[in-house]
Amino acid sequence: MDRDQIVGVLILLVCVAVAVGYPIGLFLFPSIQFWLIAIPVIIAFMTVLGIGAWIGWTMATTPSPKPIEEVEVEKKIEEAVQG
Repeated sequence: MDRDQIVGVLILLVCVAVAVGYPIGLFLFPSIQFWLIAIPVIIAFMTVLGIGAWIGWTMATTPSPKPIEEVEVEKKIEEAVQG
């Protein structure tokens, strides 16, 4: 097995363990039910906020495109020089 296959098997095993353990923990241990629900919700919410922040950062730091009029003028100038 190469490294990628080993990582794949580990991911598979972790997912199966969580798929089996999560419902067991949720129904058999009422004292931790709140955290078993709250932690995935917090992770999902923070992930959505992180993606939103990344989109905002990208939009804020990307220069605006030139207006179409300027592009058309530049294109006409290039055509006049070439032809």
